[in-house]
Amino acid sequence: MNFDIQPISTKLDKEIQHKIDIKTKPLGALGKLEKIAFQIARIQETLEPKISNPTILVFAGDHGIATENIVNPFPQEVTTQMVYNFLNHGAAINVFCKTNDVTLKIIDAGVNHIFEENSNLINAKIALGTRNYRLEKAMTKDECLLAIEKGKQLVLAQKKSGTNIIGFGEMGISNTSSASLIMHYITKYSLEDCVGAGTGLENDGIKRKVDVLKEVIEKHGEIENPLDILQTIGGFEIAMICGGMLQAAASKMTILVDGFICTTALLIAKSIYPDVLEYCIFSHNSEEKGHEKMLDYLNKEALLNLNLRLGEGTGAAIAIPILRTSVAFFNEMASFASAGVTEKL
Repeated sequence: MNFDIQPISTKLDKEIQHKIDIKTKPLGALGKLEKIAFQIARIQETLEPKISNPTILVFAGDHGIATENIVNPFPQEVTTQMVYNFLNHGAAINVFCKTNDVTLKIIDAGVNHIFEENSNLINAKIALGTRNYRLEKAMTKDECLLAIEKGKQLVLAQKKSGTNIIGFGEMGISNTSSASLIMHYITKYSLEDCVGAGTGLENDGIKRKVDVLKEVIEKHGEIENPLDILQTIGGFEIAMICGGMLQAAASKMTILVDGFICTTALLIAKSIYPDVLEYCIFSHNSEEKGHEKMLDYLNKEALLNLNLRLGEGTGAAIAIPILRTSVAFFNEMASFASAGVTEKL
């Protein structure tokens, strides 16, 4: 693992803020839009930022624990079925990306199914799902590093295509269990604070999920190294998102973070390269229990709160028009001087 992630330059901070402040509006009147414009201009190191080919990469992967049907209300084969739904343009992420003119890429990170060759599916499969972490580590070290590398290479390809705003999505039955464990290990919050309903568990199901994941923690014990955490209880899709986020930061791209699972991938990434956080905009506050606590842990505020808990990168896709709006006002809105409007006394 080698990513050249630099702290964001502050050399244009005064000029960026001045350009925002002289627009024909009271100071701070555009609220979060001003913060977004400032951050994107800062990342791009320019007073004329642009949104270029915004893209969402959706990674699909299966988890070994799902075969036991003890933490998931849906069977593992739903991962495969949803990938076909993506390829047939029938999922929410397809609709939102089409509506908002966002490029969408679907990646097989490790689904328990062999797909026929399809021009709309990127084959980055590591294996037919991870191993069951109730019994053993989810991945070998080599598999974990390979997944991170594949995420890196996919982002590099998008960078070459002109993308400078990138979001990530995921699909994988039981991946909220993996994400809850990652959150617990990284943040040290109690497991009860990290585990939610996932794809629709009721109270009894959530309690059972907590009990099962406590068994996992007892089996593997304390794990401090973030890569060891990812290897032990992560998923191929989460590892690829982690690698993708790290490369996006290294490539000075703006990272649009989706919900609960993608934020746990960021927790791993930030634990290794803290500067990755400076490149992130958080699209929405998921309804999945634990996500708001993760945002608090990161000291970040989400743009939207729409009670979403779907995943797929849907929150990121919905937020992209807000980024476009922020950049548009920064570039196109008149200043007091150019508009001939009298400034505040």
